[in-house]
Amino acid sequence: MNSSESARLRYIRPLTLVVALTAWCAGAAPCQADVITDWDTKAIAVASPAALGEREVAIVDLAMFDAVNSIARRYRAYLVREEGVEGASPEAAAASAAATALARLHPEKAADFKTALDDYLKEPSATRGDVAKGMRLGELVAARVFDSRATDGATAVDPYRPRTQPGAYVPTATMVCPTWPTLRPFVIERPDQFRPGPPVALASAEWASDYNEIKMYGARNNTQRTPEQTETARFWLMVGPQAYHPLARQIVAARRMPLVDSARFMASFAAALTDAYIAVFDAKYRYDFWRPITAIRNGDIDGNPATEIDPTWQPLDTTPLHPEYPCAHCILSGTAAALIEATGGLRDVPELSLTSPTAPGVTHRWSTLEALTTEVANARVWSGFHYRFSTRVGTAMGRDIGRHVAVHFAEPLSKAPHPAK
Repeated sequence: MNSSESARLRYIRPLTLVVALTAWCAGAAPCQADVITDWDTKAIAVASPAALGEREVAIVDLAMFDAVNSIARRYRAYLVREEGVEGASPEAAAASAAATALARLHPEKAADFKTALDDYLKEPSATRGDVAKGMRLGELVAARVFDSRATDGATAVDPYRPRTQPGAYVPTATMVCPTWPTLRPFVIERPDQFRPGPPVALASAEWASDYNEIKMYGARNNTQRTPEQTETARFWLMVGPQAYHPLARQIVAARRMPLVDSARFMASFAAALTDAYIAVFDAKYRYDFWRPITAIRNGDIDGNPATEIDPTWQPLDTTPLHPEYPCAHCILSGTAAALIEATGGLRDVPELSLTSPTAPGVTHRWSTLEALTTEVANARVWSGFHYRFSTRVGTAMGRDIGRHVAVHFAEPLSKAPHPAK
C-alpha cells in the first residue's frame, strides 16, 4: 500500500460506519438536498482505497442513474431500463439502488446500509406505495449493474513480473492495480484506446531538463520548493473518489440540476474517472518507466551527461507502487475538467473548492478548470513522483477520455432512438 493510500486510511477507516454514513450531513449544505449527491458522498465514505474505490462509486452512481432514468425515460440507459415503473418514487429508487449496490460491494456492512436507507426514507416525499415501488426498482437495477461488473477483472490475480537478473534481489511489494490494463472499461472501448506514445528518450535534452527539475523541486529536503508548493504537494497526496467527486457535486448544486440530470452527470463522472484509471494503468504497465527515486539514484547509467547521480535522493513522500508514466492524478484531473467543460463549464460556478485529508485544515480554490489541472500537475512534480513530460501527457489523455465519455454516455433519447443496450 502506498503512502497516499495509507494517508486516506488514516483519516477514513478509524471512523465507525455510522459516522461515515452520517458525516455528509455536516457543513453548510443541507441534508438530502439531492439524493444522488447525498449517496455519492455516502459511497465515498466507505469506498476502498484509490482506483478500486472509484470503481465502487461508479457502480453505485450508475445504478442510481439507471433506476431514476427508468422512471424519467429521458436518456438511453447505461445498462438497463425497467418497464412498468410509472409512479415509482425516483428518490426512493435512487437511494435504494445506492444502498443495494453498497451492500453487494461490502456485504459485511449490509445491515448498516439498510439502516441508513431506512433513515433516509423516514420522511418520504411520495406515497408509501410509490416509495415501495421505487425501492423495488432500485434493488433490481442495482443487482443488474453489480452483476455486470462481477467478472470485469478488477480483482484478478496479480500478474506483475518484476524485471531482474538471475539471483538478484528486487523489492517484493505488491503492485497497485496490476490487473487494470485488462479491466473491462465502463464507457471507452478498450484500455489502450487512448494509450500515448512512449516516454521521452533518456538521451534527450527534455529528459535532462525534467530530471533536474524534479531532482530539485521534488526532493524531501530542499530549499528551492516554497512552503506553498510543499502544501500543494501534500494536498494532492489524497487519492480515489474523494479527490474529485466533491467538484462534480458542486456543479450539480450550482446548476440546480433536475434529478435525472444529476444522476446522469454523476454517473458519467464516476464512469469516466474509472476508465481514466484503466487507461493510465494500461500505459503505466506497458511502458514500465522508472520513477524519479530510481532514476536519480541511477543518474550515472541513463547515458545523458546532463543528469548527475544523487545516491541518497528521496521524494517528498513515499513513491506510489506502480510505474511512473504517465501521471495518474493528471489524467484524472484532465478527465474531470473535460467532463465539466463539455456540460457547461464553470458558467454557474464562481469557483470550485476542495479540502484534503492529507493536508488538514487547508482549502484550495480554483476559478478556472485550467488552474485546477495545472495545480495537480505541479503537485506531482513537487511531490517527487512525476516528471513534467509525464504530467503533460497525463492531462492530455484525461481530456480526451472526458470528451469521449461526454459524447458517448447515455445520450438523450431524442438523439439516440436505437434501443438501450
